[in-house]
Amino acid sequence: MDLPDDCLFFIFHRLDSSSDRESFGLTCHRCLRIQNLSRRSLHFECSFRQLDKPSSSHSNITINSSHVHRLLTRFQHLRSLTLSGCTHLPDSSLSHLASYGSKLHTLHLDCCFGITDHGLSVVATSCPSLQVISLYRCQITDSGLESLSNSCSTLKDVNLLYCHAISDSGLRALSQRCRQLQAVRISNCKGATGIGFQGCSSTLAYVEAESCKLAPEGISGIVSGGGIEYLNLSGLIWRSGGTGLGTIGRGFALRLRILNLRMCRTVGDESIVAIAEGCPLLEEWNLALCHEVRIVGWSSIGTNCQKLEKLHVNRCRNLCDRGLEALRNGCKQLSVLYMNGCVKITSTALEIFKCYRGDVTVEVEEKMCIGPSWSLCV
Repeated sequence: MDLPDDCLFFIFHRLDSSSDRESFGLTCHRCLRIQNLSRRSLHFECSFRQLDKPSSSHSNITINSSHVHRLLTRFQHLRSLTLSGCTHLPDSSLSHLASYGSKLHTLHLDCCFGITDHGLSVVATSCPSLQVISLYRCQITDSGLESLSNSCSTLKDVNLLYCHAISDSGLRALSQRCRQLQAVRISNCKGATGIGFQGCSSTLAYVEAESCKLAPEGISGIVSGGGIEYLNLSGLIWRSGGTGLGTIGRGFALRLRILNLRMCRTVGDESIVAIAEGCPLLEEWNLALCHEVRIVGWSSIGTNCQKLEKLHVNRCRNLCDRGLEALRNGCKQLSVLYMNGCVKITSTALEIFKCYRGDVTVEVEEKMCIGPSWSLCV
């Protein structure tokens, strides 16, 4: 074949289907090399997506350091690499990124239990262009986050779900040094109070902090950048000094569109009023199992939440007929009301609501998760 490599690259990239590209690589050694150098994403067979956790339990493949080295040598221009589910992968396997990781933008290491702070420091120095990293259930600490934030200032999306050893120190390093940060997940990181977010960039729009022990100052820190659009504080574990949820509505969350307070059982009217008045763009609000929200809170939601489209009130013990009437007369954009198990709501009040608000669908389903499926896979 006399065609120059530039022409072969052009031909390869004009192929639409994956089967055609595979066939191209089988033509000859040169075409295989073109195919390998053109690959931008690599998923190991044992890899799994976080939302498909059951798949991690039935993989019999063990990926070791030599596998990683051979594949990184073959595919030298990767932008996305997923090693999730490679539970026995050691830190040493990541050393090969020093030669081939400079163009990597996305790295998934979910449930890589052998990866520690040392491995993360290798990632940091080898992948300066990294924008997305997922470390779900990894054995990393604040030291690893310090290394990552020192070298990868362009980080935009960081997943730290169930990373029990991290604290506000590591979060502070991320929020202060990675000023393009857009999304952070710290659910079930019970060592973090949220104070590490204080002074975060205005680009931070998405925060998941489910089942965290946040301090009032920590909640204030999360919204301090002014750019928050999605906030999940469901199952918040109270610390002494109050919940601090009212700070959400005190001027820093004007862009907030989706708020999940499910199972915040002791959140009261004062906080609800502050949020309803201070978050004018709120479109979806989950208040399921928020038992201390009473008529004052429901009335404030009806009066102030004029952009609200979805409201979750499942099993709210103190939502009564008057509260439902306040929601009926207000919330003009409401389209879905998730409601079941509200023992103080009479069947008559519910029928009147349906009669006057035919534009609202009343769903008995209880949603455990709400909001966008946020991903910055580049």
